[in-house]
Amino acid sequence: MTDRRMERRGLGRGLAALMSDVGVDPQTARFNDGDAARRGLRDLPIDVIEPNPDQPRRHFDAASLEELAESIRARGVLQPLVVRPSDEAGERYQIVAGERRWRAAQMAGLHRVPALVRALSDSEVLEIAIIENIQREDLNPIEEAIGYRSLIDRFGHTQEKIAEALGKSRSHIANLLRLLNLPPSVQEHVRAGRLSAGHARALVTATDPEALAQKAIQRGLSVRETEALVRAAGKPSSPRPSPQTEKDADTRILEQDMSASLGMSVVIDHHPGGEGRVTIRYRTLDQLDQLCRLLSGG
Repeated sequence: MTDRRMERRGLGRGLAALMSDVGVDPQTARFNDGDAARRGLRDLPIDVIEPNPDQPRRHFDAASLEELAESIRARGVLQPLVVRPSDEAGERYQIVAGERRWRAAQMAGLHRVPALVRALSDSEVLEIAIIENIQREDLNPIEEAIGYRSLIDRFGHTQEKIAEALGKSRSHIANLLRLLNLPPSVQEHVRAGRLSAGHARALVTATDPEALAQKAIQRGLSVRETEALVRAAGKPSSPRPSPQTEKDADTRILEQDMSASLGMSVVIDHHPGGEGRVTIRYRTLDQLDQLCRLLSGG
């Protein structure tokens, strides 16, 4: 019988291998200057290059683009675009990575840009686009979490693989994925900068995160004060263990990993005798349906 978990992990070609193919340093997701990156480097007319219509990034800040355009006028395009042929004749190309540089180069008045031409599938193009967006410095925690979730759900990557390929810690990725368990209104507060990732993490275990989020914003509470607010609410979704049954680090990490994988709150009550209980909390009927499919192997 085929192991479904092995099927998921085998999807795609792997983050590190994929970025290596397009000349990207897996630790920084930036183009390196080695011989491997220079192979296939071409100088293409800017008007034969077109953006990818499925590019996850939709908004490009005008001031940031103008700043990059000024840099390009002074020093040129320092990092080549990655493109793939978009027609059978090989006369037009679609951007795989580097749309921001392409837009700024047009603003700078350039007629040609350096580009690495690679034959990549639609799936690989989307995977690279997600990786590139995750590396943006201006990404908010929710957008970053959505990027990680896409790499897991669409391409079968594990948290460990993503952490290794992108130079992040697994706990960083797991903590961000937990934010996607919050109601949309609370996630929007994080997107808008009204709440930090630390505030949001404190609200994940609350029974009414929306109401507590409003209080934290209105009162200008710090992360520690928000944590105290959640405790004072008296009924977090993960009951605080007594000092005699304080959970060990492995159990807490397992709870976080299962919560991130399922997209639902998971509580593990393990007893020294070997028995225990796993509690999974769902917020919507869709989540219940998803859990039933997973448990039934569907």
